[in-house]
Amino acid sequence: MQRVEARGRIGVRRDGAATRLADLFQEGAAKIRIPRSHAAGETLEAVLINTAGGLTGGDRVNWQASAGEGAHLSLTTQACEKVYKASAGTATVDISLRAGAGGAVAWLPQETILYDRAAFSRSMDVALAADAECLIVEALLLGRKAMGETVRNAAFRDRWRVRVGGHLVHAEDFRFEGDAAQLFSRIATGNRAAAMATILMVGHRAEASLAQARAMIANHASVGSGVQAGIRAGVSFWRVGPADGKSGKLLARIVAEDGYRLRSLLQPLIGLLNGKAGLPKIWST
Repeated sequence: MQRVEARGRIGVRRDGAATRLADLFQEGAAKIRIPRSHAAGETLEAVLINTAGGLTGGDRVNWQASAGEGAHLSLTTQACEKVYKASAGTATVDISLRAGAGGAVAWLPQETILYDRAAFSRSMDVALAADAECLIVEALLLGRKAMGETVRNAAFRDRWRVRVGGHLVHAEDFRFEGDAAQLFSRIATGNRAAAMATILMVGHRAEASLAQARAMIANHASVGSGVQAGIRAGVSFWRVGPADGKSGKLLARIVAEDGYRLRSLLQPLIGLLNGKAGLPKIWST
């Protein structure tokens, strides 16, 4: 059967007060579009598109993005990425992000929806200069609650490696296989969660953002009913990177009963942590 083979690459450079396109390559089902309103600002925003409409076993997608010295690049997706039932093989997505001195890169795709009997593996490799920064957000939905979907059999792996000035500052491997609905129904694993997200911010703004992020989570939880009743979140901070003490790591985890509840907190957190660029407009359309 025909399988998706897709590669997309984008690079940006600093030009005065603006960030401009320096390199663009797309192949197969991978397409990259730059909204006109974001083409000549301090941050260039690019929209990644998988024209295949989803992924299944054996599909392979590779995204590469780089921000040159002083350049700021924000990446998002046209829609949620859907990972369908796999008859054989595993769908794989490999992501490579780079940022030069004083540069910044934000990886802000919309949610990944995992369907029953899906097999999916994602790998992310991030390399930052000593004074560069990154913001990474990945959200996962176990089916669509409004459609009555339940993920009873699936395989998922997510591998992240982030380096600052050549030093490894963040490494994680998240993996599960089997009955996801049963696994995440337990209090210690998900407390009935069907939606979850990880937010990682590395750079000099991380420590200054910690108090605001905690306050936002606390205010969200204090409502105590309605949307907020089915969501749990926490955020922590560590100093990382070179010994100058300027770089830090902010890590937030969110679990929710469904995607709607997840977005109710995820969107304002992205808007806060992504600085002047804020929440990508496509997230709210």
